[in-house]
Amino acid sequence: MSRPGFVLEVDDRTPPLLVHNGEGFLLERFPLGTRVIYPPEALPAVRDVEEAIQNALLNPLESEPLPELLYAGMRLTIAFDDISIPLPPMKKPDIRQRIIEAVLTMAADAGVDDVELISANALHRRLTPNELRDIVGERVFRSFYPDGKLYNFDAEDRDNLTHLGQTRHGEDVEISKRAAESDLLVYVNVNLVAMDGGHKSTSIGLASYKSLKHHHNSHTMIHSRSFMDHKASKMHESAWRMGEVLTEHVKVFQIETSLNNDIFGGPLEFLQKREWEWSIKDQASMLATKRGLDLAPAKVRHKIFTDVRSNYGLTGINAGKIEPVHDKTLENVHRQHLVEVQGQSDVAIMGVPFVGPYNVNSVMNPILAACMGLGYYFNSYRGNPVVRKDGAVILYHPVDYEFSQLHHPSYVDFFEEVLSESTDPATIEAKFEKQYAEDPWYIHLYRTSNAYHGVHPFYMWYWISHALDHCGDIVWVGANRKTVERMGFRSASTLQDALEMVSHSVGRSPSITYLHNPPHLLADVR
Repeated sequence: MSRPGFVLEVDDRTPPLLVHNGEGFLLERFPLGTRVIYPPEALPAVRDVEEAIQNALLNPLESEPLPELLYAGMRLTIAFDDISIPLPPMKKPDIRQRIIEAVLTMAADAGVDDVELISANALHRRLTPNELRDIVGERVFRSFYPDGKLYNFDAEDRDNLTHLGQTRHGEDVEISKRAAESDLLVYVNVNLVAMDGGHKSTSIGLASYKSLKHHHNSHTMIHSRSFMDHKASKMHESAWRMGEVLTEHVKVFQIETSLNNDIFGGPLEFLQKREWEWSIKDQASMLATKRGLDLAPAKVRHKIFTDVRSNYGLTGINAGKIEPVHDKTLENVHRQHLVEVQGQSDVAIMGVPFVGPYNVNSVMNPILAACMGLGYYFNSYRGNPVVRKDGAVILYHPVDYEFSQLHHPSYVDFFEEVLSESTDPATIEAKFEKQYAEDPWYIHLYRTSNAYHGVHPFYMWYWISHALDHCGDIVWVGANRKTVERMGFRSASTLQDALEMVSHSVGRSPSITYLHNPPHLLADVR
């Protein structure tokens, strides 16, 4: 039986605690009285995955069984989440592969021969052939990719987009033409955290900039409290309105999965455990890993973490109509991630790990580090932020000046040109977004290479709008001073230095909460 998450209060018996720090980690002694929020242990996995998949497809929620929706002569499109989830990537076989194979088997039995598979990457970068193969598996890849029937969604291919209409708020709903004109759109989703799935899958993953700009903007993001609670997120409210329009025109059969917290295995298994429960073997693994990482060249460290694959276990699968499916999915996600927390703190501390949604098989540049810490981790709450209004956030990450020219070309220019003029999301949006979104060179790289869309760094900066508005101080421990200063933050050498720097706003004896993740957690702050 897995144990739930809990809140520890640091006392004089508490050992040094592990903190993720980019492509490495460190051991930190926290001040007495610090609250430490530990994630729940991994829930038991579904024993028979194939049986669970069949049961979901044959007994869907508020829908006919999938075989009854399939018939000869129909146009079937299968869309699936791209490599931005799960994090780290999943060991083979990917759950999406197993579901897609089951759907294709039923389609073949029904005589369906017009089938296309789309990676729902919106304005994310195109997946490489190998990355597509890793998700869908060798058999599906060989059957569909050579004939152009397995491909990345292209949000800039005007000839292959369809405008379905506007929401009651005037938001444009423009998606993949193939998906819009299909007799059935099957969406295969992975819900790693509560932000994923629901109408966000189709109305964002298959949408163009014309649609995305309605909710991926500074005003919407600053009022999304938080991204992990779709009923309190303005971004999700917009996506849900778009989903209502989309499903009026397109029949969608949603398949959602939830995963457990079994993220780190092998030599990194100690990262799954609470420090005082480390065995002698765990302690030896930790010391050897830390020593090796500290001595290894940057390229070797990067490869070590890039190669991490997780043993996620399936905790649930549901299929059918989007809303009831997503409700069931969230039950499983909350069962895995929720930790009850009483009250807010003056200071929140977070370690930013080596991977986020937008640096898979790439590098975490300064903007993505900020997005991971101040976007995803800051928003890992339900109810209230862990830190009080005008409190301080302290983050750990090197924040090196490192960019991938292949994957993040517009990020370099955003960092150098845009942030040198302003760090205010609303100002940046008004002055620069259109230029980057419509830049022909960025569009060319997005469409023909493996680059994120030119507007993507803007979205990542808007992602931290809520934290920027809420927090009085943001300090990075051990970070490159110049890079964090360009982003409007400060850098400290040690935790004690950081606490001294924020003392003018939170006092010299602040209440402190440390979010001990990953593995993933969702603070249910009462």
